[in-house]
Amino acid sequence: MELGLYTFAELTPDPATGRAISPAVRLRNLMEEATLADEAGLDVFAIGEHHRPDFAVSAPVVTLAAAAERTSRIRLSSAVTVLSSDDPVRVFQQFSTLDLLSGGRAEIRAGRGSFIESFPLFGYDLAHYDELFAEKLDLLLRLRDVERVTWSGRLRPPLEDVGIYPRPAQDPLPVWIAVGGNPASAARAGSLGLPMALAIIGGLPERFAPFAEIHQRAALESGHAAPALSINSHGFIADTSQAAADTSWPQFDAMMTKIGRERGWPPMSRDDFEATRTLRGANFVGSPQEVVEKILFQHEIFGHQRFLLYLSSLDHSKTMRAIELYATEVARRSQAAAAASA
Repeated sequence: MELGLYTFAELTPDPATGRAISPAVRLRNLMEEATLADEAGLDVFAIGEHHRPDFAVSAPVVTLAAAAERTSRIRLSSAVTVLSSDDPVRVFQQFSTLDLLSGGRAEIRAGRGSFIESFPLFGYDLAHYDELFAEKLDLLLRLRDVERVTWSGRLRPPLEDVGIYPRPAQDPLPVWIAVGGNPASAARAGSLGLPMALAIIGGLPERFAPFAEIHQRAALESGHAAPALSINSHGFIADTSQAAADTSWPQFDAMMTKIGRERGWPPMSRDDFEATRTLRGANFVGSPQEVVEKILFQHEIFGHQRFLLYLSSLDHSKTMRAIELYATEVARRSQAAAAASA
């Protein structure tokens, strides 16, 4: 089982001071985090795309290219590329370039996104939300399969025998489908034979088992070998369980309060947060041993090949310590136990 990190490079203000770090500082911190993750032996580093003032990265490929020059072995992925409001030709060209710069370490994690700011920003109609993703995913997969492309759709201008360059080092360039709570998305990923990144950021993990089953069944029914599955969740790791909770709670509270206010969710209480830290909760917040137990508990449910953790903290130094613990203790123990049970 591969273990890695994903981040949205949040700019959440510190609740105690009301101040947030600048995007420049957050991006410099991000490069240090990617470098440490690589040096410590983690398998994947993924960066998300947002077009909001509370996140520092709107251009993940640019940021990943900077990380590529500071790392040597870790795989570099988006988390996610909002394909519906992007152009598949540019997405493919950019990730092909990243793949060449990194020596064959790039991945695309394509999704529809949980925020909608990119749609009006780039001139897309939300009425076409589902159709845009389906059509552009079809084109993206066509682009990676052949060098010269002829293609037509309804929402994007056609291509007539055009070459798409540069070609990536990897053949094929890995494309994952990011899935939240939509069974049709899991079925689409499976029917295309594509690996799926399943986000579990709330609720009991066993409630998400049907998504993995839909994904695998759709792949087999379409004649594909069983594609890989990644579980992606929020959390934090510290030397003790209490330290992990005390460090992570302000970030969870601030982010969930802000997003909840936008979406009509009730505020999260500290008791609610503590409930998410239990074995059957969604968040991986605790000591290394607690996080190991939780990873292995979910591995029994899903049998997944990859686990990505979003480290929720407002403190860069504590995040760096969490990366060390994750790589040296959590990853080593989890991978050894998963291999022994295989």
